[in-house]
Amino acid sequence: MRISILGGGGFLGRKVAARLAADGKLGGEAIEALTLFDVVPPDPPAGARFPVHCVGGDVADLPADAIPDGTNVVFHLAAVVSAAAEADYDLGQRVNVRGTEAVINRCRKLAAPARVVFTSSVASFGGGQAARLADDARQVPTNSYGAQKAAAELFLTDASRRGFLDAVCIRLPTIIVRPGRPNKAASSFFSGILREPLLGLSTELPVAPDFAAWIASPRRAVEWLLHCASMDTTPMGLDRGINPPGLSVTVASMLNALDAVQPGASALVRRVYDPAIEKIVAGWPAAFEPLRSRTLGFSAHEPLVDLVRAFVADDLEATRKERGLA
Repeated sequence: MRISILGGGGFLGRKVAARLAADGKLGGEAIEALTLFDVVPPDPPAGARFPVHCVGGDVADLPADAIPDGTNVVFHLAAVVSAAAEADYDLGQRVNVRGTEAVINRCRKLAAPARVVFTSSVASFGGGQAARLADDARQVPTNSYGAQKAAAELFLTDASRRGFLDAVCIRLPTIIVRPGRPNKAASSFFSGILREPLLGLSTELPVAPDFAAWIASPRRAVEWLLHCASMDTTPMGLDRGINPPGLSVTVASMLNALDAVQPGASALVRRVYDPAIEKIVAGWPAAFEPLRSRTLGFSAHEPLVDLVRAFVADDLEATRKERGLA
């Protein structure tokens, strides 16, 4: 089993790589080699018992060694995030659309079709706060990032139909709690209102406490991505998009979970309304009815308070050190 992770320097890419290094296998098959690709060559995961090749470059001008000959699985996680794609249309198109085209073109040159696991997004849908979307809901995005992800899904689905590759496009919820520092995603504050108080830092909340979001934990996201890489795709047929079983939560419930783990921590969250951020995230649906993912074997989500505890267990100390707070 030979695997490539595009976006291997991002937080999900690092977590997937660490899990592969720890397990040494995927879907019951031993891992022979792992390639990590990002703008700058990523650091290899600790403890890998197989060769790890780290490559840097531009995903829109993808070097051949980012997906070496003989690759069986490609995790396509490389992306320009939501607010950044909205602020810079050309950059979003280059990375999110032309980057996906480059991945397809490289996979067409492989001797056998590779499984391509693509991280699409809840942002590829519209509907807003009142929405509760079924699996067959139309993708009508309300921002450039969502449109780019939806377009990439279509390209990958067609490439899969033609036999160039074997695609699974997982429409990830907003992933929290992200370790490290805030990023340029419009949804970054969802992690910030939990992570920063747990670090003893104040942070801003740009939306109202009753604002709802569709979320998932890093632990669950990694489990889902690994399942996408090893599952039987035959039952999916032509439809290669999947809505995983996330959680619909309000900001208020997130702050309650924070206080359950660290009493009084929510006092560090200050309400500072940001209409630009709200305009982006308010277009995303707040809930799904992901029946199809359950029939395809995707694991159910843990309770919200366990999500907060998982960040404390997995990432809090490393985040402290990274940010010079230890």
